[in-house]
Amino acid sequence: MKYVAEIEVMPHPELLDPQGKAVRLGLEHLGLTQVADVRVGKHIRLTVNADSEEAARAQVETACRQLLANPIMEGYAFRLAPAALETAAAGQ
Repeated sequence: MKYVAEIEVMPHPELLDPQGKAVRLGLEHLGLTQVADVRVGKHIRLTVNADSEEAARAQVETACRQLLANPIMEGYAFRLAPAALETAAAGQ
């Protein structure tokens, strides 16, 4: 069965985010002065073939821990859904 994982990788809150700071300053220059803080991260979508949701979850967890996120600087969270359900929801 196919599963789709939507993964968010963000810098740890206690770390400086130079890219976020640059975006906030850019927004300020556009006149959007009410934006107080910006954090920039990554959104990653994986399609995983697995026999069960637990097996798919284990694959995504391994990918996040070993490749997609740097645990020293970043945290991650993900949602997992069967590919057919995810595709149907996207069409609504």
